[in-house]
Amino acid sequence: MKIGFVLVNFNNVAYTKNAILSILDNKFTDTKIIIVDNSSQESDQKELSKLQSAYENVHIVFSGDNLGYFKGLNLGIKYMQDTHTDYQYMVIGNNDVLFPSNFIESIIRCEDRFKKYPVISPDIITIDGFHQNPHVIEKISKKREFIYDLYHLNYYLSLFITVVARLTSSFTDRSDEKQFDTAQEIYQGYGAMYILGPCFFKNFQSLWSPTFLMYEEFFLSKQLMDKGFKIYYEPTISLTHLMHASTDNLPGKVKWRFSKLAHAEYRKYIKVKN
Repeated sequence: MKIGFVLVNFNNVAYTKNAILSILDNKFTDTKIIIVDNSSQESDQKELSKLQSAYENVHIVFSGDNLGYFKGLNLGIKYMQDTHTDYQYMVIGNNDVLFPSNFIESIIRCEDRFKKYPVISPDIITIDGFHQNPHVIEKISKKREFIYDLYHLNYYLSLFITVVARLTSSFTDRSDEKQFDTAQEIYQGYGAMYILGPCFFKNFQSLWSPTFLMYEEFFLSKQLMDKGFKIYYEPTISLTHLMHASTDNLPGKVKWRFSKLAHAEYRKYIKVKN
């Protein structure tokens, strides 16, 4: 099995370096690491070039424009497909992650899963121990969808809803993530990291990416469901997520506007009222 990694960088090369080092710590020879730089500042690009020079299995794809998340990943996926056609397993996602030394081994042990499922969603654990998967096991309730609409009506209303959600989280949070130790088919996997296998590349050329940022979890699940597939959550494959290294650099109102645009696209497919 040959496994490639495609990660996106935007003005946070320190995270990228640590992610690369954690991959290399797996001591697995058939690994290629593609970093897509989404038009970072010059200092970041210089540091990325140094990483490319230092590690022979690391390649940086410099994008002239900031393509956003999934479009950035697609650029890296295409590069991998064009230059390393025998790599049919790709770990794709954010750069603000750390992979354990048995990460690749855990993927190899799950090879049979990839015969049926195009995408496997791993156990993503934050540094304070919260499991972000399985993100959404079944479809989201109408009541919660209505709150999402309210959230995107107005930026200041979104701040109020966020505060209320935090204060009431003990009884309003979805409980899906509490099933983090159960392998199962799920509706959506958390967007920070996915593993694509041969079944994905047999049926798709790239990730469906109608938005710049946000709601990637839904668009990937719909892309799969339209061809009769589901995402599979596999808890034996795990990694650490350092959380929102790129988006936390965005002003709150800018991030909300990206979310608002993505939500409008999402509403084309998921209706609150029938």
